[in-house]
Amino acid sequence: MQTKFNQVPSSRHAAQFGSVHYTALPLQSGVASRTSLHPRRVRNDRDMPSQAHAVHQAGPRQMLELESYILPTWANALSEHAPKQRYALGIFPTPIHRWHPPGVPHGVEMYIKRDDLSGMQLSGNKVRKLEFLMAEVVAQGHDCVITIGGIQSNHCRATAVAARYLGLDSHLILRTSRELADSDPGLTGNLLLARMVGAHIHTVTKEEYTKVGSEALLQQLADQLRSQGKKPYCIPVGGSSPLGCWGYLEAVREIQEQAGDLGITDIALACGSGGTAAGMALGIQLSGLRCKLHAMGVCDDPQYFYDYIDGLLKGMGVDKHIVGVDTKAMLRMVQAKGAGYAMSRLQELECMQHVAHSTGVILDPVYSGKAYYNLLEEMKQHEEQWRGRKVLFLHTGGLFGMYDKMSQLQPMLEKLDKADRMKISL
Repeated sequence: MQTKFNQVPSSRHAAQFGSVHYTALPLQSGVASRTSLHPRRVRNDRDMPSQAHAVHQAGPRQMLELESYILPTWANALSEHAPKQRYALGIFPTPIHRWHPPGVPHGVEMYIKRDDLSGMQLSGNKVRKLEFLMAEVVAQGHDCVITIGGIQSNHCRATAVAARYLGLDSHLILRTSRELADSDPGLTGNLLLARMVGAHIHTVTKEEYTKVGSEALLQQLADQLRSQGKKPYCIPVGGSSPLGCWGYLEAVREIQEQAGDLGITDIALACGSGGTAAGMALGIQLSGLRCKLHAMGVCDDPQYFYDYIDGLLKGMGVDKHIVGVDTKAMLRMVQAKGAGYAMSRLQELECMQHVAHSTGVILDPVYSGKAYYNLLEEMKQHEEQWRGRKVLFLHTGGLFGMYDKMSQLQPMLEKLDKADRMKISL
C-alpha cells in the first residue's frame, strides 16, 4: 500500500537536499533505537568551509581517494552547476554483456549492464550517487550522515558502508510496522550489513512516516545529533538529490564508451526515488546516445516521477534551453509497482526465479525484478513494437532484499525438487 505524507506527494520522498543542521533534542542511547518525534523545523546551513582537496587521477582510479571530477564534453553547458570532486568508492566500469533471459520475444536482442557489481558490498546504483554525496559530506566538515528509507533499504545500507569507508558514523531512519518498531530490528538482509559496519538504526512506524514526512524526520534526528555536538549531513531517500544525480549522468558516458557500437535502441531500468532515471535521461539527451529510456516506477505514479525528476534536473542547472525538450520527451515512465512498494506478487518472484535459473543473474524483488517483469510483459503484449530492438537492461542491485522474501520463495524453490539427502556408501 502506498503511503502519502504531508510535504511532498510521494510514499518515499520528502527529504531536503544537502546538509541540514538543527537545534537540539535528546537522543536515545544505543545503536538501534526508536526515533522520538517532535515537530519542529529550523534552518539549512550549507556554508561550511571546505576541508577536502581533490586529487586529479591521471591513471586508474585509486579506491577511497578524493578525485577531481571532469565533465563529459557533451555536458559542458552544465559546468557552472557541476560538482568539482567525488570519492572513488565503486568498481567501474561495470560490465555490459549479452543476456538471454527466458520468454523474450523473437527479434529482441537483450543486453544487461551489471551495476549490481558496482562494489561497496554489492550496493548497486547507490554507489554512483554516493561518490558525489560523500565528497560534499567530507568537504563541508561533517562527522556523520543521516538518511532514511524502508526497513530493507538498499540505499540506507549503502550509505552506512560508504560512511564507514571514510571513517564517519551513519544514522539510518528505517520505516517498519507498528508491531516491530519497538523491538530490535533484527539481522535480515540489509540490516545485517548495516549493523555490521556500525550503523545506528532508528525505527519509525509507517504511520509516523506518513504523518511526519521523511524530511521532518531527518530534521528531527539532526536536531538530536547536534545537541550532542555532532555535525550531521542529511541525504534524501535513495540519495536522489541533484548532486546524487550526477552519478548517472556519468554512467551514460561509461555506457557510451562500452556500447557505442552495439546499436542500443532502448535502455530500461527500475525507478524508485528518481535520481538514477534523472541522471540517465539527462545524459542520454546531452550525449546524443540515440536510445529511448524506459523507467519502470516501483512506487508512486508516472506523473509524480515526471514532476520530481523535473525538479531534480532543475537543481542540476538544466532548463529547456540546454536540453531542448521537456522531461516527458526525455524518458518514458511506466507504472510497475504491482501490489505496492516492496510488496512482491507471485508472478514477479517466479519471473525472477526463471531468470536466475536460466542466466545466473539474480534480480532483486523491490527494483530490478519488478522492472524486468513489467518490461517482459510489455514485450510480449506488443511484440511488433519491440521486434528489431536492442535493449540494455540496467541492473541496479538490491540482492540482499531477497532475504526479506524467504517465506514467499521457500515453497517456490521447494517445487524445483533440487534438494535431497545424499545416499552415501559407507
